[in-house]
Amino acid sequence: MTKAWGVAIRRLAVAALAAVVAIGWGAEAFAGTGQPSPWQMTFQGAASPIMEQIDQFHTWLTIISALITIFVLVLLVIIFVRFNEKANPVPSTTTHHTMLEVAWTVIPVIILVAIAIPSFRLLFDQLNIPKADITIKATGTAGWTWVYEYPDHGGFNFISSMVQDKDLKAGQPRLLTVDNEVVLPVNKIIRVQVTAEGILHAFAMPSFGIKIDAVPGRLNETWFKATKTGMFYGQCSELCGINHAYMPIVIRIVEEPEFNKWLEDAKKKFAANPEPNPALVATVKAEPKN
Repeated sequence: MTKAWGVAIRRLAVAALAAVVAIGWGAEAFAGTGQPSPWQMTFQGAASPIMEQIDQFHTWLTIISALITIFVLVLLVIIFVRFNEKANPVPSTTTHHTMLEVAWTVIPVIILVAIAIPSFRLLFDQLNIPKADITIKATGTAGWTWVYEYPDHGGFNFISSMVQDKDLKAGQPRLLTVDNEVVLPVNKIIRVQVTAEGILHAFAMPSFGIKIDAVPGRLNETWFKATKTGMFYGQCSELCGINHAYMPIVIRIVEEPEFNKWLEDAKKKFAANPEPNPALVATVKAEPKN
């Protein structure tokens, strides 16, 4: 292989890596926080420490994948140029190369370790729920709604249903707006208990980096700490079932004084009932199971 070919291949590798990095970081401009954005190419903006870790880990994996792809491409180009029949009429008879065999064993191990360490750290942080400031309970129903409960604040609960297109107000996103959103304070650790009645659901909030199954008869838990105020939209992410896509999840993050004010009003509006929520029971009995 000539010197010119070597220079050309190196330039190609550098250009390809730069393009991958530019696409990965440039895509942040298309990714809004709290809800999907037109032409979005990557995750929604991070609004919790866990989502920030997920975003960093994803970038790390993208760089590793890009480097591996570029390395293999360069090797293929070298082989095409140096070892074609015209350039190399007498094939090599080499069958073993000790250093090469050591390299293609050790290097993949190093790559896997470089992936495993941040992966295990992220998994631990996701599953290790710290001491919570507030606990909420989310129950997915067979009537394609969510029921939310605040057990730390008197146990009041309310149903959250999707707002139909004809009832949307200006600025409200279609298929993501609800009549009663969850309200929580910023910079507080929130434990989320998730279950379901009748059929499987999945509770997902992209900007917080949480997604957990809602299983009938089982109580799953996850957590988040919102670092920004605003409206954050998610959806039921269960795949099978006619109306899972029409079960939006909306969490409004506010400053603590505003949350306390909302709490006082909510306790009056959604007066706690010691009996099971009648609307929840009715939907479970009325709707066919998935």
